[in-house]
Amino acid sequence: MKKILMLGTGGTIASRQTKDGLAPGLTPEDILSYIPAVKNVCEVQTKQVCNLDSTNVTPEHWKMMVKAVEDNYAYYDGFVICHGTDTLAYTAAALSYMIQNSAKPIVVTGAQKPINMDVTDAKTNLLDSFIYAADDDSQGVNLVFDGKVIVGTRAKKEHAKSYNAFSSINFPYLAVIQDGILVRYIPEIPCRHAVKFYYDMKDSVYVLKLIPGMKPDILSYLFEHYDCLVIESFGVGGIPQTLVQEFYQEMEKWSGKGKFVVMTTQVANEGSNMTVYEVGKKVKQDFNMIEAYDMTLEAVITKLMWLMGREEQDMQKAFYTQINHDILFTKRG
Repeated sequence: MKKILMLGTGGTIASRQTKDGLAPGLTPEDILSYIPAVKNVCEVQTKQVCNLDSTNVTPEHWKMMVKAVEDNYAYYDGFVICHGTDTLAYTAAALSYMIQNSAKPIVVTGAQKPINMDVTDAKTNLLDSFIYAADDDSQGVNLVFDGKVIVGTRAKKEHAKSYNAFSSINFPYLAVIQDGILVRYIPEIPCRHAVKFYYDMKDSVYVLKLIPGMKPDILSYLFEHYDCLVIESFGVGGIPQTLVQEFYQEMEKWSGKGKFVVMTTQVANEGSNMTVYEVGKKVKQDFNMIEAYDMTLEAVITKLMWLMGREEQDMQKAFYTQINHDILFTKRG
């Protein structure tokens, strides 16, 4: 029987009702007691990493999770991390970059309602996570939620309250779990390299969401105070005419000084392609801009944090290097 380590970080799944609203209060042992059927799936031990609302999760907490996995990697067959849903997609993506080539499964899960409620999705999500983690063919960082197995870099929370909170963006589900049975859609390719753990994450990243009529003066502040600017543009990507002059000035001013700009889109599915329209093509060509294409925003942000932490010399080449299925389309047009 497989030996799995469950890591508690807080979140709704571990919450109790207080006079001020739901707040994390259950220990991993408390949570585990609600799914006695797990004894038929695997042997589970627990460890508390932190106990907080996932709104408060930062890169420092990701490092704590990575350390907990690394310290125990040799002693367990897999890991299940209980996490709040609000930033779960960010954590799943971050761990995909911070823990690479893992032949053992690292499953991130959570719930829309606390596990101690009479009506909750927590018991199913958690038991499904152990079923997936205990399977011989499971590996790497993935999210298990509402019966779906989603690659860690492809998850996005699209529903605030419903049990089917997460979707896989621009990539199929790896598998589904129905009535306790794991059905794989995509076979996982065995890892050929030793597992690697990374801790350096530079959080000097800002996401600028474009809106109609946005004033250009914000650009100078962002370029000065952040090393990487992610522009969440309209449609397939471009810079509005009202921002072009200021954008060109800032790009030229900071050229060669370690600043990076990545273009992505506000549209969840199908990705960006700046070469389609005039508003994007010239800007992309003039500055050889990095483009997110089919990546999720969560993966873009956490990958940039990881790459800047490593002080990559060729940021564009490194960004376009596929990690845990994070990017498929990289034609630069």
